Amino acid sequence: MRAEAKRVWVASVLGHAAEIRPLAGDASFRSYDRVHLVDKTWVLMDAPPGKEDVRPFLRVREWLEARGVRVPHLLASDEEQGFLLLEDFGDVSWAAHAKAGGALESLFHDAIRQLHALQEDEPDFALPVFDMARMRTECDLYLDWYLPRVAGYTPSEDERTTFHDALTPVLEEIAGLPRVPVHLDYHSRNLMMPEGGLPLGVIDFQDAVIGPVTYDIASLLYDCYQDYPETERRRWSKEFFEQLRPELAGAFDGFEDWHRHVRLTALQRHIKAIGIFARLAYRDGKRQFINEIPLTRKHLRDELQVLELEAHPLLRMERA
Repeated sequence: MRAEAKRVWVASVLGHAAEIRPLAGDASFRSYDRVHLVDKTWVLMDAPPGKEDVRPFLRVREWLEARGVRVPHLLASDEEQGFLLLEDFGDVSWAAHAKAGGALESLFHDAIRQLHALQEDEPDFALPVFDMARMRTECDLYLDWYLPRVAGYTPSEDERTTFHDALTPVLEEIAGLPRVPVHLDYHSRNLMMPEGGLPLGVIDFQDAVIGPVTYDIASLLYDCYQDYPETERRRWSKEFFEQLRPELAGAFDGFEDWHRHVRLTALQRHIKAIGIFARLAYRDGKRQFINEIPLTRKHLRDELQVLELEAHPLLRMERA
């Protein structure tokens, strides 16, 4: 039924000669196809109504495009059916480019430039706020999915309480940072290398929020899928900090204070990500995400050590 609706809609936009070929899905209920017509291709997003809503994607896409962020152009949309026909950025992500040994210098420069453009001002529509309540809910993913399903341990209510109590000072520091628009998943699998070269194509932005100025640069530098040398992370962190607007940079006592807060932000994100990877594996049947947990746990251990934070016992639990 869904496949037929998709075929009919694509034919109404491009004609019956258009050919639809499956692409990989992502960490949601969305799926993607590549649509071929003669020597041109597009990406078809399939967001099933009731499970996904394309309207946030469309609003954020239009706003980012106006800000100068390289998001995919929109050819056609059907909000009721949940179909979008988008510019095709190709198959080479930053992650794939890095795995093939490609140089990253120009990619970091461009990613930082686009991130500053994204943060420049807020859209004329309301974005959700990334606040204490949301951070606590995200940390619950670690308790609800990683511990019982991967580490083989179900925490008691008392343990859950002490876990949140231990993290509260970290979350309060993050929540107190200046707020800007945040992509929320600004990392190597969501930055694409279009055939024509830079600028990078930015995807998976529909969950944008208003949140900490450190969030997206933490996602980029302390990527769950990459392990850059800390000297390089600090170099790019400093470049980003030195280009911050004065009213944002002034909230920090120099670069070292800024970078410490980047790492605090990364710590919260990694706790969340470990829980999300476990949920994707055991709720959604995407078992490949189990393979992303070890590197993310390494990042988390490094952050606890560098920040000189005492790890709650539940954070030390490895895979059963």
